[in-house]
Order: sequence, then structure tokens, then C-alpha cells
Amino acid sequence: MAETMAPAKAAHGAEGSGETRRDFLMLTTGAFAAVGVGVVVWPFIHSMNPARDVLALSSTEVDLAPIAAGQAVTVMWRGKPVFVRNRTAEEVQAARATPLSELKDPAPDQGRVQRDQWLVVVGVCTHLGCVPLGQKSSDPRGDYNGWFCPCHGSHYDTSGRIRKGPAPTNLAVPEYSFTSPTQIRIG
Repeated sequence: MAETMAPAKAAHGAEGSGETRRDFLMLTTGAFAAVGVGVVVWPFIHSMNPARDVLALSSTEVDLAPIAAGQAVTVMWRGKPVFVRNRTAEEVQAARATPLSELKDPAPDQGRVQRDQWLVVVGVCTHLGCVPLGQKSSDPRGDYNGWFCPCHGSHYDTSGRIRKGPAPTNLAVPEYSFTSPTQIRIG
């Protein structure tokens, strides 16, 4: 048996060189295949990224200068209404004086605003997605002088917190930042 194995070793050259060459070829082929798959798959993955027009809508600039104390404006952000209210000192005081134990979804007013007078909330009722009334001076503002959703009777206070009705949570506060004393960026 020793005689039959000797010619086989001589045909492949040095011991282990055939396996090393084969391993190198397998690794090289595998690497090229992986790169090829990446080149083919990348356009499909990249197509799932948001388009430029969608990215442009991901933030909204709001000029606060024309909003007088006690007034509110509605701006659109990501297809949703956002309420920006310049609260009066009385509205801020009323929001701060409310005991957290009286709230269905307890949240201090200071945690919902960056500057006392400016309240920014997503204007979508947390019960069934209606748009509450209270932005115009002629709108009913509910029992707590904030917003009122007439669909099912949810009442929100001057901090956008649910006080009465079926809504389970407060009006959402979107990400926003002050870019100047009279300008905010939502998103």
C-alpha cells in the first residue's frame, strides 16, 4: 500500500499544496460572489430610502413673531396638523397649578414646553385621530380652555393634557427646537 500512495503525492507536488491552492480559489470565488451579490442587491435596498421630497417635509420652520399672546396657529408637519400656541401668563399659571393627581395621563407642564409661553403639540386627538377645536378664538375650547374634540367629548387643557373624555393620552409633543428667539423648527 505504501507503493500506491507515493505516486499520488508526487503528482500533486509538495504535501498540502493542492489543498492550499484549492482553499485560496474557494476564498477568492466566495469573495467575488459576495461583492457581486452586494452590487446586485444595493439598488433594491437604496430604493427603500425616503425620497428627497419626503425628506424636505420631515421638518417645518415656523415664524413665531406674528403670533400674539393668546393666539394659536396650525402648521402641517408630516401630514399632521401641529398646534403652536402663544400662551398667556394666565394659561401658563393654570397649567402649572393643576395637580398631577387630577390628570388621566400625568405630565407636568414644564416637561411639555421648552419656553413657558410657547406650546407646540400635534393636533390629533389621541382617542380616534380627530382634529380638536380650539385654535380659533370662536372655537369651543372645552372645560379647561385648551382644546375640545366634539366627536367624542375629549377636553384638553392649556398644556395639551387630557382632562376629561375618552382620549387615553395627552396631545403629543413633537420634536422641535428654537432656531432663534422668534423661530422654531419642528422635526
